[in-house]
Parts: sequence; C-alpha cells; structure tokens
Amino acid sequence: MSAMPLFSETSPLFVGRRDHLRLLADQAQRVRTGSPETLLVGGDAGVGKSRLVSEFAATRPAGTVFVGACLQLGVDGLSYAPFTAVLRQILRERGRPPFDAAAPGGTGEFARLLPELGEPSADHRENRGILFEQVLRLFEQVAGEAGVTVVLEDLHWADGATRDLLVFLARNLSRPGIQVIATYRSDDLYRTHPLRRLLPQLERLPCVGRIVLEPFTREEVGAQATAIRGEELDQDALDTLFRRSEGVPLFVEALATAETCPSDDDPDLPDHFRDLLLEPVRRFDETTLSVLRVAAVGAVADGIEHEVLHHAVDLPERELEAALHTLVDSNVLRPNRTGYRFRHALLRDAVHHEILPGPHSRLHLRYAQLIDEYPDAVPKDRRAAEQAHHYHAAQDLPRAMEAAWRAAVQASKTLAFGERLGMLDRVLALWDRVPDPSDRVEGHSWAEVVSQAASAAISADRHRRALELVDEALATLPEDADDDVTLATRAILLRKRGQARSTNMRGGGLDDLVRALELHPPHMPEYSQLLAILARESAMLREDREPTPARRILQELNDTGRGSSTLAELAIEAADGGSRSDRCAAADARITLGGVRMRDGDVEHGRPLVERGMAEAMELREPYMEARGAGNLGHFLRELGHHEEGLRVLEESLARHEALSWAPFHRSFNHQNRAEILFETGELRQSREVYRHYLSRNLGDRKHQHYMQAVEARAAAAMGDVVAARAEAGPSGDRSMLDAHRMDIVQLRTTGLLDAALAEGDLAEALSLSRDVLEQAALERSPGYSWPLLEQMAEAARLGAERARAGAEYGETARLVGGLVGTVAGKLPLNGLVRPAYAATVRFLLAEAGGTEAPALAASWAAAVTAWDATPMRLHRARARLREAEARIAAGERSRAVELTRMVHETAAACGASPLARAAEDLARRLGTGLSGGSVPPPAPAGLTARETEVLRLLASGATNAAIAEALFISPKTASVHVSNILGKLGVPNRATAGARARELGLAQLVPNLPVQRS
Repeated sequence: MSAMPLFSETSPLFVGRRDHLRLLADQAQRVRTGSPETLLVGGDAGVGKSRLVSEFAATRPAGTVFVGACLQLGVDGLSYAPFTAVLRQILRERGRPPFDAAAPGGTGEFARLLPELGEPSADHRENRGILFEQVLRLFEQVAGEAGVTVVLEDLHWADGATRDLLVFLARNLSRPGIQVIATYRSDDLYRTHPLRRLLPQLERLPCVGRIVLEPFTREEVGAQATAIRGEELDQDALDTLFRRSEGVPLFVEALATAETCPSDDDPDLPDHFRDLLLEPVRRFDETTLSVLRVAAVGAVADGIEHEVLHHAVDLPERELEAALHTLVDSNVLRPNRTGYRFRHALLRDAVHHEILPGPHSRLHLRYAQLIDEYPDAVPKDRRAAEQAHHYHAAQDLPRAMEAAWRAAVQASKTLAFGERLGMLDRVLALWDRVPDPSDRVEGHSWAEVVSQAASAAISADRHRRALELVDEALATLPEDADDDVTLATRAILLRKRGQARSTNMRGGGLDDLVRALELHPPHMPEYSQLLAILARESAMLREDREPTPARRILQELNDTGRGSSTLAELAIEAADGGSRSDRCAAADARITLGGVRMRDGDVEHGRPLVERGMAEAMELREPYMEARGAGNLGHFLRELGHHEEGLRVLEESLARHEALSWAPFHRSFNHQNRAEILFETGELRQSREVYRHYLSRNLGDRKHQHYMQAVEARAAAAMGDVVAARAEAGPSGDRSMLDAHRMDIVQLRTTGLLDAALAEGDLAEALSLSRDVLEQAALERSPGYSWPLLEQMAEAARLGAERARAGAEYGETARLVGGLVGTVAGKLPLNGLVRPAYAATVRFLLAEAGGTEAPALAASWAAAVTAWDATPMRLHRARARLREAEARIAAGERSRAVELTRMVHETAAACGASPLARAAEDLARRLGTGLSGGSVPPPAPAGLTARETEVLRLLASGATNAAIAEALFISPKTASVHVSNILGKLGVPNRATAGARARELGLAQLVPNLPVQRS
C-alpha cells in the first residue's frame, strides 16, 4: 500500500442525512411559533452526530445557536459542563442584560456556574430549583423573535446535575422559540448507564423526540470517498472500504485518504479502528508526536488552552508553533479562539491510550501543577475538578485528596449533589492511604466528612447510600464517649439517618431523630435545626390503632412534654440570637408551630406565627421555607372555611416567587393547595387546569406526587371523568398508602381511591377500602383531611345499607364501616366553618344507612344545607340539597323538592359536575317537572323510553327480572325484553355494565326489598 497521507479534511460533501437535516430545520421552524421541543440524537461513535448538528447550525441565523459539550471529566466532579459553556457563550455574545432579566431577584444562582457574574447565593438544596428556573427563563429571554437553538453534545458523558437540568427543561419549557438538541453515543450506554435509564423517561414527554443515526449505506460510503478523493473508487475498492469502515463516516474518512484504497490482501491494513486512527499519527516526527501526546493528556475538557499547552510541553515557542501548524494542517487538532481541540474525541482517546505509564503520570502531575501556577488559564469553576482529575491520574494521593475536597466544595456551590458525593467518596477512599488526612480537608474528622457525604447523598435522592455512610460512621464512634464533640457528631449522624429514612413510605426515621435529641448537647451547633426537624416530622407522622414503634415514640414524646408544639417552641428558644442556620431553624419552627395551632383551631395565635416565620424566611432569602409557610397557611385557612383568603395567600406567594424567578420545587405543593381550594369551591375546571399546567409536569417530584394526583382524581370524579379519576387515584384494590409514614398521604390517597371507586359504582371496593383504613389508621388524630374522608366513607355505608335492604351482601361491611365512621367522627373537633357542616352531613348519611325513614330526615338535611351555607363549598351544599329533596319527596312535599332539585342542577351545571347534574335531572323526571319554571321534564337519557328508564333504575339496584316485573306490575318476560332493549341502546354487553352506565346517567336510585341478580 502506498504511503498514507495525514488526516483528510472532513468530507467537503455532506453525505446522506438529508432527511435528518430537514427534520432539524422543520423543528426549528415549528418551535418559533409553537411549543419548545427537544431532540435526542443518538448513534455510535464517529457516525456523524456532530457533523449533522454543525451542518444544521450553519443554516441558522447568526447568534441563535449556543453550543456546550459534556466532558469526560464529568465523573470527576465537574458539573453542568455543557450548560456552563452555553451560558458563558450567551454572556459573551449578549452581555449581562438577559441574565438580569431572567433573575430579577439577583443573579446569585447564575453565579454558581459563572463566577464572573458575582457572588453566588447561599448553598441550600432548595435553591437548585431556582437555578433551574432561571436557566429556563434565560433561554426564553434569549429566544426572542428569532428563536434559539441550544446544542448539548456528548450526553453520554453528562454528570447527574446536567441530566437533572435537561429533564427539568424538557418538562417545563413552555414559551415558543426554543429548540434543544442533545447528542449521545448509543454504543457507550452500558446496561446500568444512567442515560440508558433516562432516555425512555424523556421520550415519554410530548415535546421530546429521538433519532438514531445509522452507519452509511454502501452508496453513501462511495459518495463520501469520492468527495474526499476527487475520484470514484472501483467496485472492489468500494466493497473493501464499506466492509472495513462498517459505514462509519469517521473511519471512511481515514481509510479513503490513501492514494489507492486498500484491498483485502493489503497486509498493511490496520485490523482495529484505534490502529486505524493512529496510523497517520505515527508518521509525525517525534517533536510533533510529543506535543500531540501532551495535548491529549491536557484536553480533559472540551479542548486545551494554548498558554497551558505551551507551559506543559516546555518547548521553544518556534518549535511548538511548528508542531501545532503540522497538527492543525493535518486536521488532527482544530483551533478555536484561544486554544485547540481534537477533531474527534475518539482520536484523543486513542492517542492518550498509547502513552506509557511513566510519561502519563508525569504529564498529569504537570497539568495539575500548572493550574496553580497559571490559574487564569483555566476557568474558575473548573480548576478544582481538573486538579482532582490530574492528581488522581498521577497517583499523587495526598494532593489528589486535597483537590477532591476542593472539588467537593465547588460542587456544593453549584448544588451538584451527586458530583459532591462522588468527590467526598473519593476523599473517604483515600483517607487511610495518605498521611495526616484531616489536615487535607480543613481539619474535618473522618466522621464529619462522612456526615457531609450523607447530606450530599440525601440531597441527591440517594437515600440508600446515605444510610450506608451513616451506619459506617456510627460504627466507628465509641459508644461510651461523653465529650461534646463526639456526642454532637453522633447526634448529627443519627439526624441525617432519620432524614434519609423519612423518605421511606413506612418507618419515618422518627426513632433516630429522638435518639439524636437525647444525645445532642444543647450548646453545640445544629441543636436548633434538630429540634425544628423533629417538631415538623412528629407533627406530620401518622398514628395507628395498633401500638406501632412510631406510635410508641410519639406517645413517649407527648408524655415527656416534648410534643410537636413544645419541640417547636424549644427550637425557637435555642435559636435565639444565633447564627444564620439558627435563624432558619427558628423560622421553620414558627411555621410548624403556627400550623399545629391552626390545625387545632387556634387561628388567632397560629396565623401570626406562620406569618412571622414567612417574614423571617423572606429576610433570610429562603424561598423554599417562605413557600412552605404560604402553603401551610393557605392549607389551614381552607380547612377552616376561609377559602378565598387561603387562595389569596397562595397566589400572592406564587406571584412573588414568579416575579423574582424563585420557583423552587415546593411550588408544586402550593399549586396543589390552590387546586384543592378550587375543587372545594366548585371550580372543577380550574382545579384540573392547575393540575395540567403546573402539577402533571412535576410528577417526578415524588414527595408531592400523592397530593397532586389525589386532588385531580377527586375533580375528575366530580366531573364524571371516571377513566381519569381511576388513572390518577391508582389501581382498584391498592392499599400501598397504608405503608406511608405521613398521615396526610394516607388520607389523600384514600380519598382519591374512594372517589374513583364510588364513581365507578364499585361499592364493594369502596366499603373494603373504608374498612381497611378505619381499622388501621387513627384518623381522629388528624382532623383536617379526615372529615372529607369520613364523608365519603359514610356515603359508601349508606349505599351499602340500601343495597343490603335490596338483598345484596353488603350489610355486614356497611354496618361495620358506618359504626367506625361514627366513632371517629365523634372524636374530631368541630372548630371553624367547614367541620360542623361535614359533621352534619356524616351524621345524616349514617342515619340513612341505619334505616331512619327519609321523611324524618327532611329537617335534618335542611340543617346540613344551612351549615354548608356558611362555607363557599357549593357542591357540598348542592349534594346536601339533593338528599333533602329526596327526603321532601318521601314526606310528600313536592313543591319544596322541585325547588331544591332546580337549585342542585343549577349549581352542578355551573361547576361542570356532570354526575350531580344528571342525578338532579333524574329526580326532576321522577317529579314530572322541568329544571326551570315553565320547562318540561328532562328527556330520558340515551333514547330510553320512560318505562325503560324505570327498568334501568331498578336494574342498577341489582334487581332480578322477576323483581323488576313485580315492582312495575309487568310480566318477567316483558321485563326481560326491556332489559335486552336497554343493553342495546346503551351499547353495553351485560347487566353489570348497564348498572354502571345507569350510575353515570344519575339513575342509580336503589329500591328496597327487591331480590338482587347474583353474578
């Protein structure tokens, strides 16, 4: 084979990929006026992903494409690398104004990634959400009318923080004009690779697409070779080139540069692609090859600066320039503004792999030293991570440990918790391998470093790793130590283990928190934080009827005068005049204490405490805590019947944070509270709109997922959207909520499941679920969500009792549920406006279940309506009116029943509550009246005749054909014909489905003492 020249220029002809290029262009045009979109571009190494993106970028208007690449160094603690590059390009090309506009509350979050923007904000986990929100707003600012394309290359090297930010943007970008393109190597995604798990999740989002670039076809390989060589290959040479290159464009370029393309018999043809890439490199002179090797070691980021390379090679300037000219002219290196980058990462990897161990260590050590000697040559945000990488590769363990510690500190500043954990794990791994390890981490002990690593693991949602770290550290601390430092260290570790365990559905970690309180010396740092956390967790913990460990702990706390209120008061006292963290603990404790008092009905003393805690959080610039205070205040105002005021509190807080670009993840909790208020005030459409716009996109936020979906399930059921109600509530028969350690999760999830079961007409499941929850959870200990839950359970008991009187086998369970509901209701407080109304409704539903005759309940239901009149909960009032109307009919008071029925229908129609509206229509048909003065009765639904409507109502009660015939004075055969006609008109296959359809149509009025059709 003739001598192979150096690397060719990239093929002058853009071969293939025209459909993909058109797809990118169409997407860019589409997003200008439509929703933002993200496109994931995958393919094997060298297949042409970067070339495709470069060709597309060249077609876009100047200043609208911003590019950042993930780095192989990402595993060594350098976070947000591609986004930092994009932000730095925006700052360079657009200046500071877009950043100021995206962050009117201050650019402290941006400064985490771009130190040139000033001092970063305080390091709090919750601020990560603010950083993400501000990046989103920055992209919206930059998009303008021309639109913007953000390119993130080499996503297979992305750190966890980069992946999290990409997911956030994909979920939350909403304004037109933003196109995100992310490339990745599909052949690098091993089985447990985090991107391999993430890609399917991203693809499920409606705004995310994916394409995978395949190798070239034989014809495309021929076109590429012709463009490079300037002449066509003969068929045999093309066959060999296609087979040897496997259609990978990068390898086609390398092979096609030979003067005569190789044949199968050519003994000089490299057998491996690495050899193929290195073949031209090995023809360089020794000086040029040495410069290339030095560059390969230093190019750990997206390239290497000329100044750094100059100092690393230690050559005269003229010799270095000559070598660099050779490398650039040979298309091995490509120059940029201030340095160089390899034409392809595979080439850099191949050169780096060839370096012998001795030179390899010396070069890495030299680069690490150069960062200290010439710090301005490396961006400030990358110095610590790059030094950690170089010292570790050089096996200089003491300085590797010091650099890893600094990289962990830097990762903390950027809120890159996974990367901080990785660096702290490295510090711990080196602890026993270096002298004086504590001196290398600013005097911290091994246990203290473990404690910090556990905090990073908790913030990174790696709770199992946090538990492992804490257990390992606790095992090393002497059990009998009584000095303050060891006691405080043990207490802090126990606190963190408790926090990690609190994320589990059951257990909660309360025992760890209590043990920490027993150990922690009050005068040592972080005591007030421990008290505030324990107060908050104990206030939310569920209580069971059986003596569970958690219940015993709560009882012991109360017996020793350390209930949640007392703990909060102690936290406020311990934090008095303390540090910033103490002031945060005091604000947190005031919000908890105020919430507990409002829960117990003491609004006069509770509300000022919550508001003071919120004010302190504002002063401390703690948006997450401020939002928690607003959420709690809005929640308790709603529970006490002050819905309008609660909504105002929530919307003011959300608007303030929106205006400042402070939108932490706690936002989902406050929107959920908004949705609850809208649901209870009958604004069903608005409630569901909140879910669609703000909550459904945040279902990855597992902490609040149960709250969000339960409210949506209830609103969907109220509107008759049974499919959506079941989808959001969860599968029928689910009892996993009984493993939750927080009472509100048990209550809300049960509420959603009950509404779905009742909407489906699955009375057996509604009663079974009610019984299981009532027998296990002590609902009387948490009144707020218990009242609406008891109302549903009482309704299930009423329906079960009616079915039992009709002959169904629900009687025993209905009686049991009714009895338990009555017992719990008798223990709940009746303060506020809402709880007395719930109490009246529950009492009268249970009276009906117990067999009290309807006429005797007319005045009772009128009293319930009066109680609901004091609240803004119009659908609850309408349902009470419907029950009163039924009672008035039984009492012979037709005119009052007509009046009530019309009011029910008017409210239900205004709220979009279709099932309630249909029930009112059915009642009007039975009364023979219209829904307004002078109107005719509503027509029978689904084209049914009046007689078929009566048959369907009886069928829905479970009556047999014989029972229907007896009730309507017709023959069983005639009843059978009516049933067949009904099945045909409704388009359902059997009686059970017809019964469910009857309930949807509001026809499921049960008739006592009728034989039931057995399935």
